[in-house]
Amino acid sequence: MPAPVDIQFLRNFVPLGELTIENLQELAGKIKLEALDKDKPLFKRGQSASQSIYLLKGEVYLLAEDGGKSVVVGGTAQSRNPLDPAPTRTKTAIAKTPIQFFRVDNGYLDLLLSWDKTESLVVSGFDSSTDDDDDDWMGNMLKSEIFQRIPPASLQMLFIKMEAVPFKADEVVIRQGDEGDYYYYIRQGQCVVTHAGASGKEIKLADLNSGTGFGEDALISNNTRNATVTMSTDGVLMRLGKADFEELLKNPTLHQVEFSEAMRMVKEDDAVIIDVRHEKEFKQSNLKGSINIPLFMLRFKTQGLSKKHKYITLCDTGRRSSSAAFILNEKGYDAYFIDGGLKKVSETLRQKKQKSEG
Repeated sequence: MPAPVDIQFLRNFVPLGELTIENLQELAGKIKLEALDKDKPLFKRGQSASQSIYLLKGEVYLLAEDGGKSVVVGGTAQSRNPLDPAPTRTKTAIAKTPIQFFRVDNGYLDLLLSWDKTESLVVSGFDSSTDDDDDDWMGNMLKSEIFQRIPPASLQMLFIKMEAVPFKADEVVIRQGDEGDYYYYIRQGQCVVTHAGASGKEIKLADLNSGTGFGEDALISNNTRNATVTMSTDGVLMRLGKADFEELLKNPTLHQVEFSEAMRMVKEDDAVIIDVRHEKEFKQSNLKGSINIPLFMLRFKTQGLSKKHKYITLCDTGRRSSSAAFILNEKGYDAYFIDGGLKKVSETLRQKKQKSEG
């Protein structure tokens, strides 16, 4: 039987070492050590790479399409990074010796990185928990520059469309795995964000206070909910339906660009690309000329940015970078994110190279 992976192993690998202890423990419960005999293939060039594969022991050949061959040795600095991390395998991996390795699901890892050390919020936390006038929630929302970008008529319609819904402590607001239906803003009370792993065990991701919004991720990406949000106290939430969110908030404020358009903006508009992955991920691979500000640090680093520039955010898949673009727009910057992230960029460049060679 394969042995479970200890979290001390995981802390040595990029970007797993950036996760909290709680999330590392959750991740450790989902992956197992595997073994492969000498001369056996680990993966083949052209296969989809939905998992990151990390080599622990032994040696692996990486065979390129042009005939080039390199060797990765377990236990070295090079093996701390995943083998051939492109979205579609660019090389064939064959065990040079008997090897030991483990796999991590890329979608699940991106989820943990999206929530870890940050709250994926549209609105910064304002302390509106006092017994102020009933309309103070509107004033708090308007303190965010992202709402100031909305045309007055649309903003008025947004307030009209939002409905107040009371919730009791321990009541579930959104449930992991459900379809995205509403965007929420905490008018009164507090919430907790949790994620359930395959084992059913729940881990805490974030606390949300009054004056914050949540639920935008599923509405932006058209994916199912990636976490559960439960009331910690009695409270009142303002909610906005998906169609109204897209029309009144998402479409006017969130803009994605293709890689080619991003490069044009950098060249012609003096735009700056911000890679919002962790530092170790950035050092492993990055776009030339991009700067690295991890998502969890972005809220604290915006003062060093100039509003004279346009900013284009980038991550592996677009999940973290879309949240980053929201944060920058909220702070009053002109921000965009690259559609599909580095995985799509890598695939685009690979196809372009094949076309030119063909």
